[in-house]
Order: sequence, then structure tokens, then C-alpha cells
Amino acid sequence: MTDLPSRPVPKTNLYVPSQPFWDGARSGELVLQFCLDTNRFQHPPHPLSLYTGSQNVEWRPVSGKGVVYASTVVRVPGPGVTGRIPLAVATVELDEGVRIIANIIESPFETIQIGSLVELAWDRLDGGVPYPAFRIVSRQGSVDA
Repeated sequence: MTDLPSRPVPKTNLYVPSQPFWDGARSGELVLQFCLDTNRFQHPPHPLSLYTGSQNVEWRPVSGKGVVYASTVVRVPGPGVTGRIPLAVATVELDEGVRIIANIIESPFETIQIGSLVELAWDRLDGGVPYPAFRIVSRQGSVDA
């Protein structure tokens, strides 16, 4: 058994309605808010459009494909911490033009570079709740992974 830190499930609809995000995750689909006035995605979710201030937003699926915009490796010190630590974290710019911060999983750290192509993968929070993560599909300047 690995000694992983707790990864609690976020509270939904606390300040901003986010239930569609979690419903999409449970069905294996990444859904983000979309402004109908500007035809642009936004993330994290907000009660209003970031672009117009209107309530004219809806939830739409995204491709889950993108590129690493920035990344870091988080190392958690301390005795008995094993498993997924250290952890690769990246800001991913999705093909739809929005950035999302997520873990990079199933990928060696040395393959994570700015410009690396990524695709959606799923990590798990406590209780098995799916949470979007990404995996590297090719390195910057390469044709194949």
C-alpha cells in the first residue's frame, strides 16, 4: 500500500456552479464554460462571462488536446511519502484557447517541456472521483511520442 496524501473531492457549487464540470468528468468528458456572446471558452468557471459580464454562458465539451504552456515538478518532503510524489504539474493551453492547470501523469518528467503536445487523461481524487489530468503525446519538435 502506498502512503499518498489525501486528495479530497472539491465542494461543488460553493461559490460558482461547477456541477456540470464534475458530471462531465464522471462520464469521461472534459466540459468547460463557453461564452455564447464571444464564442470563447473560459476556465475556471465563473457565474458570468469573463468577456462580456453576461450570464450567457453554457457548458460544452472540449477536445482534451493541447500544449504545455508551463510546468514544474512538485516534490513533497517528509518521511513515508511515496507513490505519485514527486508530481508533475502543468499549465496546459487547450486547442480551444483556454488554459487549465493539471497534473501530468503517465509521462516521464524529462518528456515534459514547454510546447509538448498533451492529451486528456484521468486521475482520481479520494473516493475514485475522476479529475482531468494530461499525458504527453509528443515532445516539442518531434513527430511521434
